[in-house]
Amino acid sequence: MLASKSMNQLQRLLLSARRLSSSPIIPPSCLLHQRLFSTSDTDSSAASFSSSHQKMQTLEGKASNKSRSTSSTTSLNEDELAKFSAISDTWWHSEGPFKPLHQMNPTRLAFIRSTLCRHFSKDPSSAKPFEGLRFIDIGCGGGLLSEPLARMGATVTGVDAVDKNVKIARLHADMDPVTSTIEYLCTTAEMLADEGRKFDAVLSLEVIEHVANPAEFCKSLSALTIPNGATILSTINRTMRAYASTIVGAEYILRWLPKGTHQWSSFVTPEELTMILQRASVDVKDMAGFVYNPITGRWLLSDDISVNYIAYGTKRKDLGDI
Repeated sequence: MLASKSMNQLQRLLLSARRLSSSPIIPPSCLLHQRLFSTSDTDSSAASFSSSHQKMQTLEGKASNKSRSTSSTTSLNEDELAKFSAISDTWWHSEGPFKPLHQMNPTRLAFIRSTLCRHFSKDPSSAKPFEGLRFIDIGCGGGLLSEPLARMGATVTGVDAVDKNVKIARLHADMDPVTSTIEYLCTTAEMLADEGRKFDAVLSLEVIEHVANPAEFCKSLSALTIPNGATILSTINRTMRAYASTIVGAEYILRWLPKGTHQWSSFVTPEELTMILQRASVDVKDMAGFVYNPITGRWLLSDDISVNYIAYGTKRKDLGDI
């Protein structure tokens, strides 16, 4: 019965995705803070960041008052943590291992801005539509998502289980007074849930395919979300097309990513994600795909969810919350 309900729900989501692809979801560049998406800006930032990298030695020797370390918990995959720790210095190099994320970021942010403005009844044309809202970025890496969210007015907490990622994110964020307000923590979603932390929106992009236990991970995301709050995840579908493009193409042919970055068996299908979230009290409302245009070098929103896709859901208001 649950599976049938989930399939019907997924069919409705696919129809929503088609509507998304034909709607003007991507706002004008003037509405998406101009500093966010300029390659030259990212490169100049990276240069300044590299010149300041020696500060990392100081950070290694003392704990920042804006970050802390905690022990690993259930959903962590130690092998995956080691992979990202090895390339953590390159988060803000737009031509480095994280180049695909830099290229995809404007499209991810367009979906997030449009969806969350609708969810929270905010003005999408506002320079800072998320003022007064608390967002958490789970698996924040070097802060590629946390920083633009902060510039759009949100009070942002960035979380990553890799200590080097958090220190890189902290160092880069402190270069701008606006993003210096971000709270970065070296911890896990499970640990924060145990502490009773709550947020208006919980975001975790390109993370679930790297955890050991997706179901437990989603339960933690749900626990961090206030009743009627928003949850957004993006990941990769487990299809042969995804294998060909994200592993064979991106890792072995184009070498956009280090070999071994992804494991096809760890990819999550839209049906699986919908069911996992549903069991965690999160109802998926919208879903859209990302497609890459090799001619323009840009990612676009689409109803094609066969490879990269993003899902938005809302946390159910249980009887105990009334």
